[in-house]
Amino acid sequence: MKPAKFDTQPSPHFLMESATVDYAHADIRKLAAALSSDDSTATARHCFEWVRDHIEHSMDFHREEVTCAASDVLQQGTGLCTAKSHLLVALWRANQIPAGFCYQRLTLDGPNPPYCTHGFTAVWLDDRGWYRCDARGNSKPGIHCEFTPGQENLAFPTMYNGELTYPDIWAEPWPDLLAAMGKLQNISQYRSHPIDACPPAADLCISESAAPNME
Repeated sequence: MKPAKFDTQPSPHFLMESATVDYAHADIRKLAAALSSDDSTATARHCFEWVRDHIEHSMDFHREEVTCAASDVLQQGTGLCTAKSHLLVALWRANQIPAGFCYQRLTLDGPNPPYCTHGFTAVWLDDRGWYRCDARGNSKPGIHCEFTPGQENLAFPTMYNGELTYPDIWAEPWPDLLAAMGKLQNISQYRSHPIDACPPAADLCISESAAPNME
């Protein structure tokens, strides 16, 4: 499935449910209904702010649980940036708002490798089109992400050699990313060997070799 471009209308795939975006789960349905309003943009903002503020980022809060599926993120109350994006997209889609996944390749800390895959989201707003936003959480010093359609404010700029922001929007999380998340035993393992995933059908994978305990 080809990713969407920012100047294209969302296909039906951006409303689909999956094993990762499992928005038919009763807990997600209940929360999505509580966050909904008559205005779709307000609903989108409510969902964004709830995930940003109520789901603890694994690294910031020193949590060890590994979560991936949206329902698991909600039940455990924690997740990496990628996991939080799974829940946010599920809440949007449960409210019939098209949404997808965006990614950056960043250094984990400072100017040097290792690199990691940072996940955030894009939501379709009827009056504006696609809008990218980052609900990883403002619990890390220096990060202040808000839902401000018309003004993009992602958590991290790309500053160092090897970093980039992928320009597309994917209807599903990258398979390479999901496979790596499925092998994580705890977040300490991620701290030592962060996930540096490749986009689907990449012509050239710029990811470094996986660490031995990630095989």
